[in-house]
Amino acid sequence: MTDAPDLSLFHAPHTRSIRVLMLLDEMGLEHAVEAAPYHETGEKLEAYKKYHPLGKIPALRDGDDAIFESNAILQYILGRYGPSDLEVKPDEADYGRYLQWLHFGEGGMTIPVSLLLAHTFMLPEDQRNPGTAKWARGEVDKTLSVLGENGLDDGREYLAGNRFTAADISVVYMLYLLKLIKQFDGAPENVKAYFKRITSRDSWKKATG
Repeated sequence: MTDAPDLSLFHAPHTRSIRVLMLLDEMGLEHAVEAAPYHETGEKLEAYKKYHPLGKIPALRDGDDAIFESNAILQYILGRYGPSDLEVKPDEADYGRYLQWLHFGEGGMTIPVSLLLAHTFMLPEDQRNPGTAKWARGEVDKTLSVLGENGLDDGREYLAGNRFTAADISVVYMLYLLKLIKQFDGAPENVKAYFKRITSRDSWKKATG
């Protein structure tokens, strides 16, 4: 039998720790939230690197153990503190589809979204590269089309298992970043509706509030 959770999440607004907060709330797991000192230097940052060696976000402390990488944390929590309907199981028809979209939120979307974020918003204007921004915008459009045509095909409300799962948590965060930098308006209509549907959940509102 799994011990009662002793979980602490290192969090900062607008970061991937939103994913983990959302999952913890959906599963009703007790947890502490600590401000991640990723912007610090010296002793505070070095102490935090015990949990995330790169000093980035998120990191999860579970008792004496620590894990970083947001989607890995999602899988860890589901595996250790499930079962939960937020995970599609290996004996379900949509198992492969679930894994595909769970990892699409990072593997498929991170590079174009991050480059678009950097070269239209984050970097000082004299360091932005219009060519890179244009390329990233085109690649983002491709990922949004794939999401609309292959993830939400046949009028699906969710990406796998005919229910809300961690795959939706993974993907919606990247759509949120596009929304923050005003690069989401051109998304397919079914993707816009999907974003509205997921972000209407109480767990999302709590994680981003």
